[in-house]
Amino acid sequence: MICRSRVAVHLKPGLSYVTWKEFTSLHGGDLEGGKDLASPPRGGLGSARSVLVQNKGLEEVCRILEAEAWGPSTESALHALNEKPEKDQVIAVLRKLKNVNMAMKYFRWTEKCTNQVHCPEAYNSLLLGMAKSKNFVYLEEILEEMSLAGFGPSNDTCVEFVLCCVRSRMLHEAVQFIETMRKFKFRPAFSAYTTLIGSLSTVNKPDLMLHLFQQMQEIGYEVNVQLFTTIIRVFAREGRVDPVLSLLDEMRSNGFVPDIVLYNVSINCFGKLGKVDMAWKFFHEMKAQGFMPDDVTYTSMIGVLCKAQRLDEAEELFNQMEDGREVPCAYAYNTMIMGYGSAGKFKEAYMLLERQKERGSIPNVIAYNCILTCLGKKGNMEEALKLFDEMKKDAAPNLFTYNILIDMLCSVGNVDAAFKLRDNMKDVGLFPHVATVNVMINRLCKAGKLDEALAIFEELDHKVCTPNANTFCSLIDGLGRHGRVDDAYKLYEKMLDFGHVPDVVAYTTLIKNFFNAGRPTDGHKVYKEMLRSGCSPDLRLLNTYMDCIFKAGEVDKGRALFEEIKTKGFVPDLQSYSILINGLVRAGFARETYKLYYLMKEQGYVLDTRAYNIVIDGFCKSGKVNKAYQLLEEMKAKGVPSSVVTYGAVIDGLAKIDRLDEAYMLFEEAKSIGMKLNVTVYSSLIDGFGKVGRIDEAYLIMEEMMQNGLTPNVYTWNCLLNALCNAEEINEALVCFQSMKDLKCAPNAFTYSILIDGLCRVRKFNKAFVCLQEMKKQGLDPNAVTYTTMICGLAKAGNISESFALFKKFKEIGGRLDSACYNFTIEGLSIGNRAMEAYTLFEEARQKGFSIYSKTCVVLLDALHRAECIEQAGFVGAVLKETAKAQHASQSF
Repeated sequence: MICRSRVAVHLKPGLSYVTWKEFTSLHGGDLEGGKDLASPPRGGLGSARSVLVQNKGLEEVCRILEAEAWGPSTESALHALNEKPEKDQVIAVLRKLKNVNMAMKYFRWTEKCTNQVHCPEAYNSLLLGMAKSKNFVYLEEILEEMSLAGFGPSNDTCVEFVLCCVRSRMLHEAVQFIETMRKFKFRPAFSAYTTLIGSLSTVNKPDLMLHLFQQMQEIGYEVNVQLFTTIIRVFAREGRVDPVLSLLDEMRSNGFVPDIVLYNVSINCFGKLGKVDMAWKFFHEMKAQGFMPDDVTYTSMIGVLCKAQRLDEAEELFNQMEDGREVPCAYAYNTMIMGYGSAGKFKEAYMLLERQKERGSIPNVIAYNCILTCLGKKGNMEEALKLFDEMKKDAAPNLFTYNILIDMLCSVGNVDAAFKLRDNMKDVGLFPHVATVNVMINRLCKAGKLDEALAIFEELDHKVCTPNANTFCSLIDGLGRHGRVDDAYKLYEKMLDFGHVPDVVAYTTLIKNFFNAGRPTDGHKVYKEMLRSGCSPDLRLLNTYMDCIFKAGEVDKGRALFEEIKTKGFVPDLQSYSILINGLVRAGFARETYKLYYLMKEQGYVLDTRAYNIVIDGFCKSGKVNKAYQLLEEMKAKGVPSSVVTYGAVIDGLAKIDRLDEAYMLFEEAKSIGMKLNVTVYSSLIDGFGKVGRIDEAYLIMEEMMQNGLTPNVYTWNCLLNALCNAEEINEALVCFQSMKDLKCAPNAFTYSILIDGLCRVRKFNKAFVCLQEMKKQGLDPNAVTYTTMICGLAKAGNISESFALFKKFKEIGGRLDSACYNFTIEGLSIGNRAMEAYTLFEEARQKGFSIYSKTCVVLLDALHRAECIEQAGFVGAVLKETAKAQHASQSF
């Protein structure tokens, strides 16, 4: 017997009035003097239930309860009807009420009126009311009371509760019911477990299924092979081998013998995962256990072998199946035909069709669709149309048949033939159908025929064929990819008008295409709209959005989104880290690569080629070339395939730090393994050799590149021109410049700046000026480097008027002048006896914070003395002294 004082102490405030009174006192609040209560009668409802249903009192009680909200008037009306409701009437009312809140009020009121704890049937009726009304607010409270009263939900109630939740697709609530029962030490019914496990299998929740399965065993239920099979099938569907093997071992250790269904599930599971040998193992084990493979077994195993391109074994097994069989297995024939088609063995596939006919089995539409699908993948349009005409003798083409052919026709741009086939579909009653519409629109969008795709959409009679979410998504994606983002957004709005809820894929497409069109603001707007609509982003969308943000140069937002991925409950994957590192490297934060790379390693990520390339590029750009070289060797050791991007990044990194011999060795290594090197790799070497004055080698690499059929781009030519100008081989540079134009490579602003600088170095200022004029004629705006080079060059050569005129012009157009430009112009004006103009520039440079060279001060001071500008000369002299002191202090330090 339960100790009264113990229970009273541990009760919660939400417990029932009578349950609390039962353990204290109904009359005085006194544990000692309380009147004993009658024990609640237990047992079935019996035949009295049918009588109660007819009782007028029941109808009257329900009428009172449903008439208004609970209050004093409700209680008065119920009291007037019956001061002490009978047990059977209470149960009947609880079963009939649809409002759980009202049922709960009535439950508590009757408990108080009768001064008795409710019977088990009343509690069970209340639980069923909760399940049917989908209101579980009071579930834990009621189960706790039942636990204290010493009884639990009946098996029937438990099963019915779970069934109600399953029918309402409230599987989470059903699991919570089971878990709450276990919390209060109740034993859920066996059928409740099996029903819930079966329902969870339809929504692919293997871990939850396994938890319930193990819980069943813990409370003493005997499981069976069918339960093992159900759970194994779902784990297999998700490709999770370890749990499958673990369950199989557990089953055998418990003495269970697998049946043919479990063997078929195992063969199918391991076959789909590419573990053909494991599938073979189960096939042979099955035969050793005395089971004869059935049609499902053979079809699954043949499919596994065909998928693994082990056609010889598949043929042998197929022939083995056919031996002694009077009725051919159509499924096995279809699978074998699909295998031949996938391998491009169409002759064998046709022969098998004929063999099937000879065996007295007419090939069905699935067999022909298998061959048509394979012909479509091979792009064999002519053969597919021929087979389409032949198949009509044996099987009527279905919707899938027409869709295969229309897909093929649209993919090769034969829109007229696709429309003609669509008209044939109308004649046989298969069109319009949204699946065909989607195939046509999708293929036309991918082929860039957007107007044709839109025309199909606009022509649809929505009463006969209503476009679905896939229709809209295909059009939105197609329009966005081809830069028609406004049209795509209008279609998105129309999609909402049609009542379709855009999924994550639609939002991903819109965001990406707005960013690609150079409209990041609109991309951010779509992301916010998605969140407001209640659509939760997945990791793929967040990764795409982060990539777009970094490419738009919004580094801080990109970092913030990476952190947001974690706060939304996702674990950043390899792609997340790759996008983050790549974005930071491009933004000039390559030094952060080291920390992020080791963070990835700590979390156990296995890098693929793309991830390695991004990390290697980051290390090279942050000066950690040795580490990049080590990663390249690590890729080789781990068997991760390297690409031209991998080698290109390391070669460029080595070339930039003048380790040219190592860069060249790596260049030769890449060629030796058959890698096709691109212009970027050649340009890196040309730039590296050119910067250290090894111009002959730079020329040889350029020559090799052109012999290999690669055309130098403007960056390649600029690297070579820069090397020649730095070596003051200006005539050779001019020849090179002409060759560049002859090969139809348009020079850019940097090309002209390099030439102008080279010409000024050898004091060919007239040619430099001609070069500047040509640059403007080509529609190229000279940049700060070009102007500075010309201004300084003209000033050095004594062409003061031209230099100063160019200086003023550059200022007028808003150019950003630097210290060198100011200093050389001041010196030129001073030498040309234009002392006050030089002094004005001197003042301006100081106000803008530019440093004035000591030499400039000396030349200006001399000019001011000659012009008898004593006051100004005194000020420049003072600045010169300060500059000299600062330089002396710096040298001493």
